[in-house]
Amino acid sequence: MKIEDVRRTAYSMPLTSPSYPKGPYKFFNREFFVITYRTDPEALAKVVPEPLKVVEPIVKYEFIRMPDSTGFGDYTETGQVIPVELNGVKGGYVHSMYLDDEAPIAGGRELWGFPKKLAKTRFAVESDTLVGTLHYGSVLVTSATMGYKYQELDKDALHKSLLGPNWMIKIIPHVDGTARVCELVEYYLEDLVVKEAWTGPAALGLFPHALADVAKLPVLEVISAAHFRTDLTLGLGKVVYDYLKD
Repeated sequence: MKIEDVRRTAYSMPLTSPSYPKGPYKFFNREFFVITYRTDPEALAKVVPEPLKVVEPIVKYEFIRMPDSTGFGDYTETGQVIPVELNGVKGGYVHSMYLDDEAPIAGGRELWGFPKKLAKTRFAVESDTLVGTLHYGSVLVTSATMGYKYQELDKDALHKSLLGPNWMIKIIPHVDGTARVCELVEYYLEDLVVKEAWTGPAALGLFPHALADVAKLPVLEVISAAHFRTDLTLGLGKVVYDYLKD
């Protein structure tokens, strides 16, 4: 393989058998289960990086079921998104993500900088209850429940709330172990269609784990819950702050 061939074909590892295809990345019938809860403001201050600013001590714990996506396949994901502000614009900081599929773990980390780790996530309907669980190995880390389709939500209002920016920290180490890339990346959901949206009574339990530390943002009060189904395109990101230069 010539040097010019490497330059032309390289976009993901491994070089000759990339872990995922090139985008755009489209999701069909992407289903969300989101519990919004109040947490300890001091705990939030320890994990939200400047220049982002915490709006209030709120966390959104999300389960996302992705049965049909281009390149990434069929998988389920869970994690925490923290409402924040950047230069007066409100959005969400992606704090943690756990899922069960190699392609979106590799693609999410390499392209955007999503903080993805391998774990076992489940999201399903059990009789009259929507149930989400996260196991890290054999250990239960998260248990979430919601009354199934108790009351419809305003789809237009939900649609508008999902169009704001999202941010995460992208880190790529150098060969000596130091940070070669350390950037704040911004991305948006595109071509968004909300097909249905519901709310209901909800409960959320987070349990301590050494390597899956969702419980470090403790649940003090469940504020609301939402269950909705969408089609969307995951927009590619842009760098809004470089921690190694700015």
